[in-house]
Amino acid sequence: MSFEAIIIGGNFAGLSAAMQLARARRRVLLVDAGAPRNRFSEASHGFLGQDGQTPAAIMREGKRQLSLYPTITIREGKVVRAQSDGDAFTIGTEDGGEERAARIVLATGVSDTLPEIPGLKERWGRSALHCPYCHGFEVGGGKLGVLANHPHSAHSAMMIPDWGATTFFTQALFEPDEEQLVKLTARDVRIERSPIVELLGDKPKLEAVRLADARVVPLDAIFVAPRTAMASTIAEQLGCAFDDGPFGPIVRIADNKETTIKGVFAAGDAASAMHNATLASASGVLAGVHCHQSLVMQSAA
Repeated sequence: MSFEAIIIGGNFAGLSAAMQLARARRRVLLVDAGAPRNRFSEASHGFLGQDGQTPAAIMREGKRQLSLYPTITIREGKVVRAQSDGDAFTIGTEDGGEERAARIVLATGVSDTLPEIPGLKERWGRSALHCPYCHGFEVGGGKLGVLANHPHSAHSAMMIPDWGATTFFTQALFEPDEEQLVKLTARDVRIERSPIVELLGDKPKLEAVRLADARVVPLDAIFVAPRTAMASTIAEQLGCAFDDGPFGPIVRIADNKETTIKGVFAAGDAASAMHNATLASASGVLAGVHCHQSLVMQSAA
């Protein structure tokens, strides 16, 4: 085999996994489809040492650093098929290429499905946001909203007042229970029960939202948790098991980041219910380390 490990995905998780394996002097192929989830954001925040950098710049520098290691190969392309091949795995790319390795690290990420509200998609990653820890500081002090599109929305609304005056839009879908109402009131969260029907303003900025009763409510940013789906079918093709996460399925992994298929590891948003750059990178480090250790144990046996 030309490679000992193949990493599918070149965002924060995949690059971090590749770094550990490259530093362990293992022959690694990293295949990146070039469509990271964070491509809609202007900057990555809260990532120590990279705060304020664009996601593209972070990944570009990561690939440059990886390219200095002689045992790593980086290819642009999309992996479209994968299967177990005896004691190894074979992957196929969109351009017809094929490679084989003893281990696979899945860093394939997830794709987002937003509520069907006019003006929301065009503002995604700019003024329509998913994570206050990633983007809250930049909109701090403004008029902020939380869109209720999942059962945990009320909990999210309790967090946001630390960044600005908050309105919780129930969308007539997720009415807070009595305990949640007490907590939201204590946090000075305004409850709005008339659904948002349109986002207004000079895109990608947000200036206000129009409600179903025709009222217009000024807003500077709105937080919304999209439904997520696997961005790739590779985990499914390999037979990996999935768990039901709060926003969509996630690849089931053990503490060592190994999936239910021996020799296949997973990291990043595809394998975690909590999503941010630092967590993705950290999970990639662990996946790379444990992938290396599994190779060592195999040769020792």
